[in-house]
Formats: sequence, structure tokens, C-alpha cells
Amino acid sequence: MSSLGVHRKRPLLAVLAALALGGCASTAIDDNVRSVQALSQERLGAPLRWLTSDEARRQAQAEVDAALAKPVGADDAVRLALAHSPAVQAMLFEGAAASANATQSARLPNPVFTFERLLRNEAGGREVEINRMLGVSVFDLLLWPARTRLADAQQQQTRLRLASEVVRAATDARQNWVHAVAAQQSVQYFEQVKLAADASAELARRMQAVGNFSKLQRAREQAFSADAVAELARARMHAQRSREALVRSLGLNGAQAQALTLPDRLPDLPAAAKDEATVTQAALDQRLDVRLARVRLEFSAREQGLTRVSSIVNGLEIAAVRNTETGRSAQRGVELQLPLPIFDTGDAARAGAQASYMAAVNRTAQVGIDAASQLRESYAGYRTAYDLARHYRDEIVPLRKTISDENLLRYNGMLIGVFELLADAREQVASVVQAIDAQRDFWLADAALQAALIGVPRTQDMETQ
Repeated sequence: MSSLGVHRKRPLLAVLAALALGGCASTAIDDNVRSVQALSQERLGAPLRWLTSDEARRQAQAEVDAALAKPVGADDAVRLALAHSPAVQAMLFEGAAASANATQSARLPNPVFTFERLLRNEAGGREVEINRMLGVSVFDLLLWPARTRLADAQQQQTRLRLASEVVRAATDARQNWVHAVAAQQSVQYFEQVKLAADASAELARRMQAVGNFSKLQRAREQAFSADAVAELARARMHAQRSREALVRSLGLNGAQAQALTLPDRLPDLPAAAKDEATVTQAALDQRLDVRLARVRLEFSAREQGLTRVSSIVNGLEIAAVRNTETGRSAQRGVELQLPLPIFDTGDAARAGAQASYMAAVNRTAQVGIDAASQLRESYAGYRTAYDLARHYRDEIVPLRKTISDENLLRYNGMLIGVFELLADAREQVASVVQAIDAQRDFWLADAALQAALIGVPRTQDMETQ
């Protein structure tokens, strides 16, 4: 910078420009939020709301209550999470804080005013000496454009990180919804298994009582009934855990959690799976993690250039000085302060900056490799889950139904007994439960693929939580 007492037009204009930028923090925050909101609407199909007032929060609560008046679908779950969840709101405010810090990093330091009042006893009486100094940093002024560019790169990083967190929150909400609905649907079928097992056990007890069943035969039926009770208890516990995970994703309070209702079953499979070429076309360039890695590389390059300068000369201050003393005319002048690079020549800082830059180069290359691999892996998981779910729907479940119908005809013709019929019914229900699991896995893989395309790859767990 330049002293206020030194008449140089360029430094003075720079100072005035810096002062004019004093109110840009809120603008940068708003720009970042609007950018993420646009991505949310375009890629997730759900609006992202930032609740910055009590009125907005009250309105959000009312909208949540209205949405809970009917069964909540997968898209509804995403909308509720992005418009209401305290976790998402916390991310937005943390992003605002990071944006404000980036803006602050580009600000020029305030001028420093120094005042001294000295008393000196002389033979002729007491004399007063007053020194005034107003100084600014020329070094910070010279580096201000570079620091402004660094701040812009930090804003981009903040924006992309926030977008990634929003996508992650939306994916969590969708996948937790899938888990909750599938677990609820499975409970219904495990209840049917228990009913069949109870009927079989009761019939076995009666047949043993009249001497038509051995103790071993009855024990087998009772063991199956006991296993069915345990399976139903586990299914109900899993359904409760899955439901609570969804409640947490949506940010519902106790009353809202009680009001939450879900559809009776998962959505049907789509008529056809997504085509790999169509899905992954241009996906790499649009992925958030790839874009973030490139921004970080650019930031590292700019930071290295700044370090090359600041490692040699890390301070240059100039000040306007005015001294007055009793009985003497005022003294005016300029004071210049410049640290001398004697003990610290900056070689360590430059070496560190170079190493950090090369790490960023290689990390960016690895991110590109990982992104391409994760896209292929996510699509392979999606396609396998789709084919398996369709196989259960089109082959296994219809075959089990055909077998059940044929056994019912044989039972009516007295060709098989009631225990064979009940055993077949249990097997049919077990196949339906497996089909539900396969359908659940497909919708989980579908959500994971959507996240991977945007740039938040997720490890897909095909097992029940």
C-alpha cells in the first residue's frame, strides 16, 4: 500500500477500491447459495431452501406438516430433506461462514495510526513532544490482486463442496426411504410366514394328540414356528431402524415422526434399464469432484506464485509522520519499514509450495481416474441389480405361484397333505421377500448411480442395514 501522506494515484485508487468491496461478503454468500440451488433443482429435481428467518422456518414447518398428511414418496423425501432438515441448514450456514472467510482473506489490512505524547523536563520548563504516524502496508497492496484471485478460487471450492454435501444429503434421504419402505413391506410377508407357521404348529399338536403324528414331526413344525417368530421380530426391528434413519435424514421432530406414513410397497421397476453410453456421456466433465480437484489445482498454482514473492519479502510498510515539539516547528516526513531476508531466505516456504502444487497435480489426475472407475462400477452395480430384480419378478415369483397353484389343486384332490401345502406357501412367501430385497437393491443402486453421475460416488451396500 501507500501512505496517506504520499500522493500516489494508483495506491490511493486501490485503497478506495478495497473500501468499495467492503460489502461483498454477503453478495458472495448469496451467489454461492444460488449456484447450489440451481444445481439442486436441475440435477436433483428438488428445490434447496435456506431458512434465514423465523418466518421462513415457520413456513417450512407448515409445509412439512402438510406433506406428512399423505404417504411420503421418494421424491417427497428428497424435497423435505433439502427444504427443512436442520443438517442441511447447518451445511448452508457453514458454507456461508467459509465464503465469508474467503472474502475476508482478500481484504486489505486497516491503516495503523500511532500516537505518542512525550514529556521532557528542561531547564526552561517542561516540554511536550507529540508524534503522530499513519501507516499502511505497501506489500499487502501490491499482493492484493493475487490474494483476490486466491479468494475467488476459495469461493469456487466452497461452492463445489457445498454442492457435494447437498447431493449427499439428497442421496441419503432417497436411499433411507428405499430401506424404510422395503423393510415395512417385508414385515407384511414375514407376518404371513408366521401365520402359516403357527397354523402348521397347531395342526401338528392336534395330530400328535390323537396319535397321528410323532413327537419328532411335531417338534419340526414347532421349531419352524419358533424361527418364524424370531424372523418377524428381526424384521420389525429392522423396519424401525430404517424408519428412524429416514426420520433423521428428513430432520423430523417427534410429532412429525409419528405422523410420517410411507407407501405400502416400492415403486415398480422401470420398463428398461438406463443405457450406459447415454448415462455416462459427458458425466466426467460435470462431476463435482472432478471440478473441485481442478479448482484446487488452480488454487495451488496461484498460491505457489504468491509464496515465491512473500517468501523473500514478507512486509513493506510506509507511513506519514508528523512530530510536534514545544517551541519548535512541526516535523513532517515518511517512515519506511522493510524486513531484511537474512536469517530466513524463504527457501523452505518455496519448497513446500512446490511440493504442495505437485501433490495437487497428481491428486487431480487420480481423481479423474477414480471418477471414471467409479462411474463404471456404479453402472455395473445398477445394471446387475436391475437384471436380478427383473429375474425375480418375471421368473422366480411366477414359477413359485405356479407351483403353489398346482399344489393347491393336488391338495383339493387329496394327493398331498396340509403340511406339504403349508410348506409350499412358506417357500412362496420367502421368494416374495427375496424379490422385495432385489427390488430394494435396484432402487438403492439407482440412487447411487445418480449420485455418482453428479460427482458424489457412494459405496453401495447390497446387504440389509
